[in-house]
Amino acid sequence: MQTLVLLALIGLAGFAAQLVDGALGMAYGVTSTTLLLTIGAAPAAASASVHLAEIGTTLASGISHWRFGNVDWKTVFKIGVPGALGAFAGATFLSGLSTEAAAPLTSGILLALGTYILIRFTVQGLPKRRTDKPLPLAFLAPLGIVGGFLDASGGGGWGPVGTPALLSSGRLEPRKVIGTIDTSEFLVAIAASLGFLLGLGSAGFDFGWVLALLAGGVAAAPLAAWLVRKLPPRILGSLVGGIIVLTNTRTILRSLEVGDATVNLALVGIAVVWAAAVAWSVRAHLIARRAEKAADAEAPAAQPALVAD
Repeated sequence: MQTLVLLALIGLAGFAAQLVDGALGMAYGVTSTTLLLTIGAAPAAASASVHLAEIGTTLASGISHWRFGNVDWKTVFKIGVPGALGAFAGATFLSGLSTEAAAPLTSGILLALGTYILIRFTVQGLPKRRTDKPLPLAFLAPLGIVGGFLDASGGGGWGPVGTPALLSSGRLEPRKVIGTIDTSEFLVAIAASLGFLLGLGSAGFDFGWVLALLAGGVAAAPLAAWLVRKLPPRILGSLVGGIIVLTNTRTILRSLEVGDATVNLALVGIAVVWAAAVAWSVRAHLIARRAEKAADAEAPAAQPALVAD
């Protein structure tokens, strides 16, 4: 019974993670791996299981984004193929580490990525597109290699590395950045899974976790592709980033054998900062929304005056 409840919770987490990933272009791997580490999974097994599930979830997500016109296919292959090479190397690297050495390393990578997500979306939100020039391979290839390596070795990182970089370049509109990153992650997931299979064997995968994550992720993929135009990503990013920071800080402090009082004090402090960040994002989103409504209201009013002149 406990196993069924646990698998159900993992499935719900997979649904939520894919919903967030499909709307933000990041956080499926980070969120899912963080959950598996929290319930006691070994870092390599957690990352391996998440990436095997991602083969199905990214395929479903890519198809959904393609149907909604959210994918730039040239960019998919320019960043996805180097990303696959980096992911294979990262999976091989993590497979060779002991559990004791890998746990704090993986949590450290996840903590850094979670902090980046929290700060990025709280402070800046999503930048707007500035130009239609194509993205060069010289920019995308190194980005893909680094993102793929971090994704496999840390259990997540493809989205947190790739999505902000493509957004900040100003070359693609936000919805196409998110759809392109989600679609190219299919190649990364395949390469990482092959790397873990080579390094760990089939015993390195927990197929119960894989099926639970896969079921939740595939169910959420079409909804996420539709919601990418509806949800305020700034608020969602702050919420997800805070969860990742809070959870992985606890894991790292526990691995360092820090006392319970210190751990609790640190977590309370992070929770306060997290709540403030979410409140800031909500405030910024409401201000931007009011400004957009005011601009829309002024536009029709200006038109009759031009006609009258």
